[in-house]
Amino acid sequence: MTINCLGQLIDLKTPKVMGILNVTPDSFYDGGQYATETAILRQSEKMLGEGATFIDIGAYSSKPNVAEISQQEELLRLIPTIQSVLKHFPETLISVDTFRSEVAKIAIDNGAAMINDISAGSLDANMMRTAAECRVPYILMHMKGTPQTMQTLTQYENIVKEMLFYFSEKVAQARSLGIADLIIDPGFGFAKTIAQNYEVLQKLELFELLELPLLVGFSRKSMIYKTLETSASEALNGTTIANTIALTKGAKILRVHDVKAAMEAVILFNKVAG
Repeated sequence: MTINCLGQLIDLKTPKVMGILNVTPDSFYDGGQYATETAILRQSEKMLGEGATFIDIGAYSSKPNVAEISQQEELLRLIPTIQSVLKHFPETLISVDTFRSEVAKIAIDNGAAMINDISAGSLDANMMRTAAECRVPYILMHMKGTPQTMQTLTQYENIVKEMLFYFSEKVAQARSLGIADLIIDPGFGFAKTIAQNYEVLQKLELFELLELPLLVGFSRKSMIYKTLETSASEALNGTTIANTIALTKGAKILRVHDVKAAMEAVILFNKVAG
């Protein structure tokens, strides 16, 4: 199971770690921490040194009820960050976290290697076509509505069955446009209650029916810290446990704030899995 990132084949038989770099003032955990080039480069170097295969750069927070920003503002945050990271660490495989096709296109033109779309094309009709034209891997996440409305859209009769149907339709659409490399993200925390998040995690192996690499993103989310009655800043151990469970159920990419802990989970999982 491989994906092609700018001509480099990444073998996902061994799970990989994707480090999160949010250049936003309002992300739920690290908002505002990476507002300067020095901070951005220090964190990028740290994540790469700890073993991240990818760095996922986001310039538009997708936390619930977040304020919208313009495309221009997103680009002003995003593109200088991509340029700076690649100038100092030219081998970095950058994933651009955006649901806007024009932002994705400009990011790819500036050296990004992958598109991570929280809406799987639902919020921009041109996104999948753009991914196809750019010939980069495309991450499809499950979400209903928008970051502003998703928490009111948690009604499901059978959540996993509905998610599998959603992904089947999205994958068929992406394939029809010629996207070669697709990755599935169940979207933990997006249009799902805490109980629903854990039901999806419990049944995560069912997503292997799609025969595509599975990315999971639990990192320090409320499904972890509210269950443990703690805070995002104290949720690293819970995150690592959720990541380990996901690895046993077929996850191939862990999207995290804390690369070192995720890499340790992968290393120990590989020891057991053989």
